Amino acid sequence: MKNTRNGMTPLRVFYARAASKIEYIYMFNWKGFICGVVTSATFGLIPLFTLPLFADGLNVPSILCYRFLLAAVLMGVFMAGTGRAFKVNRKEFGTLAGLSILYIGSAVFLFWSYHYLASGIATTMMFLYPVFVALIMITVFKERNSIWTMLAILLAVSGVALLSWNGKGGGVSWTGIALAVLSGLSYGIYIIAVNKSCVKDMSSTKLTFYLFVFTGIFLTLGTVLLGKFQGVASPKGWTNLLLLAVIPTVISNITLVAAIKAIGSTFASVLGAMEPVTAMTVGVCVFGEPFTRTTSLGVVLIIFAVTLVIMSPALEKGYRTGKFLYITKVKGIHPNIVPYH
Repeated sequence: MKNTRNGMTPLRVFYARAASKIEYIYMFNWKGFICGVVTSATFGLIPLFTLPLFADGLNVPSILCYRFLLAAVLMGVFMAGTGRAFKVNRKEFGTLAGLSILYIGSAVFLFWSYHYLASGIATTMMFLYPVFVALIMITVFKERNSIWTMLAILLAVSGVALLSWNGKGGGVSWTGIALAVLSGLSYGIYIIAVNKSCVKDMSSTKLTFYLFVFTGIFLTLGTVLLGKFQGVASPKGWTNLLLLAVIPTVISNITLVAAIKAIGSTFASVLGAMEPVTAMTVGVCVFGEPFTRTTSLGVVLIIFAVTLVIMSPALEKGYRTGKFLYITKVKGIHPNIVPYH
């Protein structure tokens, strides 16, 4: 058998490459992978605790007030218990307060959309935020476009079109669609604002803590001033609020940080595709929301579109060099995309 330039036969080269791939799979960080799955799955559980609160008569602003105030306290306890620093300077303090306004918009629009759309569909549409980030970076900041981004945008629009015909009544709920899309757009703008601000290098845990603090304070002040603040009378209501603050808010953020450290932002972001899948599963299995072939196709298109946007830098590099990397080895994520938290 003919030798190659390094003295190895083609068969030995094949075996060596196969062995290296098997070794890489063996060494894969399963702890980080599990944390990434937990992050996306727990965020997808928001409807599980929110819809029963709606049924009890609690309005959106009040639910969000309780959610973020409780989450701020719990996150503060976590930071203190793990010895993390709370200190921020005056400029960072003001920036975090401003960023919380965008975060409030995203949360309010998402919860509000649950009144008009099936929770799984609303959450899936909100999941479009990486596409909005890419669009804004291309149109506003003149970032280089790519065929992968354009393909992702086309798939995303197609997915939204399919989901648009599956409102709660089976027809089009334009109000719900607008609210869910605005939620994703608000979060996309928030991500860009973070990456363009003085807090872009701040630890995720500290940033999230102050975000919860300001969001909770601003929501409470606004809700009280508008006379919309509601008390919680039943133990069941408090249980749902506590679970809403703990599982899809605090736990999702803690596991998100652990996942990014272990497997990187790219893989953690791709695992975020579990978010709409979890929300859709909860909506169908727990609340009896409709699930059709059109809905399933729309969800798949949106998830694929978002994954394309996230992976576009690696795909573009592979397209230019002819060498496509394994997803677990890719380190270059779109600089303005992070998983929802």
